[in-house]
Amino acid sequence: NDQSGGRNDKFEDMFVNSRSSNIQSEIEVLRSRPLMERVVNKLGLQFSYEVKGKIKTLNIYKQGPFLVEAFEITDSFRVFLLKLKFLNDTQFRVNDDKTVLTFGQLFKNANGVFRVNRIRMSGISKEYNIKWQPSSSAAGMFAGSLQIIPKTSGTGILSISMQTTNAQMGADVINKLMEEYGDYSIEQKNKTYDQILAFIASQLQVYGHALDSVQRKLTDYEVTYNIFDPEVQSGNFITNMGEGDKVIIEQRTKMDMADMIDTYLKDKNNDFVRLLVPSAFGIEDLTLNTLVAAYNKAQLDRQQLLEAAIPVDNPQVVQATAQIEQLRISIRENLANLKSTYSYNINQFTSRNSKNESQLRSMPARLREREVIKRQVDALQALYKFLQEQKEATSISRASTISNSSIIDKSYATTIPVKPNKRAIRILAVLLGLGLPALIIFIGEILNDKVTTRFDIEKITPVPILGEIGHSYSNKSMIVNRTTRSMVAEQFRIIRSNLQYILNKQEKSVILVTSSFSGEGKSFVTTNMGSVLALAGKKTIILEFDIRKPKILSGLNMSKGQGITNFLVGKATIEELIRPVEGSENLFVIGCGPVPPNPAELLLDQKVEELFAWLRKNYDMILVDTAPVGMVSDAMTLSKFADSTMYLVRQGHTFKKQVVLIDEFYRENKLPKVSIIINDVKMKPGYGYYGYGRYGYGYGYGYGSYYEEEVPPKSLFEKILTWLDVTRLFTRARKK
Repeated sequence: NDQSGGRNDKFEDMFVNSRSSNIQSEIEVLRSRPLMERVVNKLGLQFSYEVKGKIKTLNIYKQGPFLVEAFEITDSFRVFLLKLKFLNDTQFRVNDDKTVLTFGQLFKNANGVFRVNRIRMSGISKEYNIKWQPSSSAAGMFAGSLQIIPKTSGTGILSISMQTTNAQMGADVINKLMEEYGDYSIEQKNKTYDQILAFIASQLQVYGHALDSVQRKLTDYEVTYNIFDPEVQSGNFITNMGEGDKVIIEQRTKMDMADMIDTYLKDKNNDFVRLLVPSAFGIEDLTLNTLVAAYNKAQLDRQQLLEAAIPVDNPQVVQATAQIEQLRISIRENLANLKSTYSYNINQFTSRNSKNESQLRSMPARLREREVIKRQVDALQALYKFLQEQKEATSISRASTISNSSIIDKSYATTIPVKPNKRAIRILAVLLGLGLPALIIFIGEILNDKVTTRFDIEKITPVPILGEIGHSYSNKSMIVNRTTRSMVAEQFRIIRSNLQYILNKQEKSVILVTSSFSGEGKSFVTTNMGSVLALAGKKTIILEFDIRKPKILSGLNMSKGQGITNFLVGKATIEELIRPVEGSENLFVIGCGPVPPNPAELLLDQKVEELFAWLRKNYDMILVDTAPVGMVSDAMTLSKFADSTMYLVRQGHTFKKQVVLIDEFYRENKLPKVSIIINDVKMKPGYGYYGYGRYGYGYGYGYGSYYEEEVPPKSLFEKILTWLDVTRLFTRARKK
């Protein structure tokens, strides 16, 4: 509000509602459900129309060939759906009902009575969905999708937008909303003017009756006593009394106005109702006018908060209520001061007139009585005239009421879809395509607690890695022979070469083969290492010292018989136990024999030392297949007879924490010359092994010229694809 001076009381009365609105309050009014309900009712948005396509369903606001007319709604608080399936351009069914209907025909169902009216002759699709919802529900939906933000900070200009599935519908809703908001603001202002006019009309009626009564009394008095041209009274007395009466009438008028305002404010029935008495009804007091204007403004602000669906106990409403009460008290206090002043003035001029009247006592009593009645008539005429002036001024103000807002630019429907954002989706797809696999791999690495790469071992322990053995698809345990050139066979040959650096070219050696737990391939590696050493011309023997769970003989398809346990209990000689391996020259094996009840104690027998002493004299290489060192103590017991230890780690099977056990054996020399063999490394066709092959085998293209490539068995999916391909070829041949 402009607080500068220069405005007279008449201006304040006529433009009492001219104010600067709180922009946040107006935003809440725009978002209010009651205002949006007016929009929904004006545009008929209780019905929404959608056409079902092959891929998606489209909102056809103002584009459909028909409209649904509701004659009766069974439950006006419930949402329902009408599904129209067209048989041709004129006939259709509703909600899968068997009855065939046509345009303009009334039909009734559980939701009410309706009629479908065709509005344009455009093409008809096969299926439509018509949804009906109460005005309050539709208003809540539209109000929730409104976006209202200041166009520029610090100004009263707002930008209003809405995202809908039909751009034209959103534009129509916003444009109609602004129209209804303008009408709403005018209605709110006119309510105040209407209440003021009603108040003035009631007062005019009261004072009109009083004036008629006094005028009738004066006329009757003049007719009765024939007083139409009384003698001119003494000039000085009459003039003085006239001036005094004028002041008294003016002061009494102001006193009456002050009483009316005070009586209105004192009445509890008028609490939190806009003040209906303008501040300048003859009371020329700047303080009172300012307080009344502030009181009117506070009343209007509180009413707008309530009409914007803000609860009474909301802090804003509570604060507005307290402000109104404080202003009411201040106005009454000001009125009390003014009435005291008016009373004092009346008393003063009454006293002065009494002196003048004492001088007129000599005048005829009838003239004095007539003058008293005449003064009453003048007083009532002045007040009646003033109320008529205020009525005209208020009517002019009401006729000139304008909206709180003006539309700078109307809403329009954008032709470019805002959702989905194709560019953002493409960028997101690229990011997900790159990031999601990396994230999955990263999480897999974090959650994986088993050895998968050579680096997993090297970062835990410095134990030398003797070599890597790929996954074998052969059904045989012995895959190395003189003619084999498979990749796995060549890997065993590489390990044989690397073993020379561990044994320092020692002529006769005992090699202990162990692992952390069962299932890591000790028997497979021991058997094939024995074969590859025998192929090098070394007289080699394999000892099946895993007397708890022996697998060597079964892997070589050899029958069980006497073995190491028979020798240890003194029931067989060493020569009786040695058995040659069929198909492998220079390779022999000693089985474990019957499984004893006390294997750990049996290995402590002196005959074990005798066994190894005899074998060292008669064989070049002795391979000892033992029980897992991480589970039982057998390997630790036999380690004193060994020159080196091959410790097996199986990819995807051995836990990383078990590599720490290997490091402990290596650092504390609990096992002799520990070296690691990585077993069962999976191979990807065409690329070699995952992360293995320090020496380059299995990498690059064309490795088949060096190795006999092992073909893994086909999976069920590959077999199905092969069968389908054969079936397709057979079908083509039959057609030809």
